[in-house]
Amino acid sequence: MADEVVLLDFWPSMFGIRVRIALAEKGVKYEYKEEDLKNKSPLLLQMNPVHKKIPVLIHNGRPVCESPIIVQYIDEVWKDKAPLLPSDPYQRAQARFWVDFIDKKMYDSSRKTWTTKGEEQEAAKKEFFEVLKTLEGQLGDKPFFGGDNFGYVDLSLIPFYCWFYTYETCGKFSVEAECPKFIAWVKRCLQRETVAKALPDGKKVFEFVSVMRTNLGLE
Repeated sequence: MADEVVLLDFWPSMFGIRVRIALAEKGVKYEYKEEDLKNKSPLLLQMNPVHKKIPVLIHNGRPVCESPIIVQYIDEVWKDKAPLLPSDPYQRAQARFWVDFIDKKMYDSSRKTWTTKGEEQEAAKKEFFEVLKTLEGQLGDKPFFGGDNFGYVDLSLIPFYCWFYTYETCGKFSVEAECPKFIAWVKRCLQRETVAKALPDGKKVFEFVSVMRTNLGLE
């Protein structure tokens, strides 16, 4: 019996993009279902009754929620393609640590660059660059976070790039000017078809964000 794979997602979600890249890396065919987050589908509420959030991967009728868990699940189920996580237990633990760091630090600081103004925004920009510099330090001189091969940490971080135009436009800064090594890593990731095809256009994301900023009274 062929696997039935469905992804409940929302196009600009960096967390959903992670899952799309992971599925593409493994060559998994799936049905994509776009969610309206203001009017969540009965299927989403049924499949993720706890958090009621995307992304949700439904594999043969059974849901898997939360993007880091989904990516690890994909890696464990579809083993015939190159692994996304390292095989060494310590390196796996380190990869999980850095994805946790990205989710806790990168998401909050980057979001505040476009949801705040004045002193709060300035503090957010400072925190955002501290996070990027920390990640640059972890990357070091390696091509990718896991070494020579694109892997779990790269896949979890690169989706944020499609939001960089928004962060830079709203925050009036240049990531490349401050963190050139980070942008060099971005360019290496974008050479992968699985990544390039999954990331929406940054200006399209900005158009989406501009509506939210208007609703928040920021424009």
